[in-house]
Amino acid sequence: MLWAVFNLNLPEPEEMREIILDYGWAGFLVFLGITAAIAITPIPITVPALVAGSLYGLIIGTLLSVSGVMLGSWIGYWLARALGQRLTFQLLGSHGSLVENYLRNAGFWAMCTVRLMPGLPYWPVNYGAGALGIKQYAFISATLLASIPGQVSLVALGAFATNPSVFRGAIVIVAWIAVVALTWVSYRYWSRTKRQSEEVDGTRGTDG
Repeated sequence: MLWAVFNLNLPEPEEMREIILDYGWAGFLVFLGITAAIAITPIPITVPALVAGSLYGLIIGTLLSVSGVMLGSWIGYWLARALGQRLTFQLLGSHGSLVENYLRNAGFWAMCTVRLMPGLPYWPVNYGAGALGIKQYAFISATLLASIPGQVSLVALGAFATNPSVFRGAIVIVAWIAVVALTWVSYRYWSRTKRQSEEVDGTRGTDG
C-alpha cells in the first residue's frame, strides 16, 4: 500500500477516460478493476467515480462505481482477516485507534457511522472491519447503504461536468443531503447502542 501511494500516479479524469475508452466494450471491466484496486489502497476513490459519470451517465455510472467500491472493500476486508489483527493495525497507523474505537464489538450502525465519517478514507475501515471480526453481512450491508449517496453525488458531478443540467446538479445536492442525514441517524443509533452496552457491562460488573 505504501509503495502504491508513493509510486503510482493516478491519471487525471480525462486521461483515465481515454484509457477506459481504448478497451472498447471491455472498458467497463477495466473500470471495475481500477476502482476495486484503488479501494484497497490509501489512494482516494474520487477520480474513478467522476470518470464513471462522464463515461456512463448517472444510472449506469453509479452501478459500476458502487460495484467497484464494494468489490475493493470486500477484498480489503478479507485481506485483513488473512493478515490478522496485530499486523493490520500496524499498517493502519494513525487511523487504527479511531477505527478500533468505533468498530470494536460493533455492528451495522457503527459500520455506517465510520463509513460516512468525513475525512476517513475507505481503506482503513475495510481493513479494520476485517481485523476486528465484524460480521461479513453487517460489513457488506452497511458499506452498500453508506456508499450509495456519496458515490451518486460524485458520479452525478462527473456527468454534470460533461453535460451540465439542472437535474444533475440537483442530484448532487440531494445526495450530499442524504449523506449528512444518514451520518446523523447512524451516529445516533450507534451511540445509543454503545451506551446501552456499557450500562449492561457496568451492571454485570456490579453484580459480580
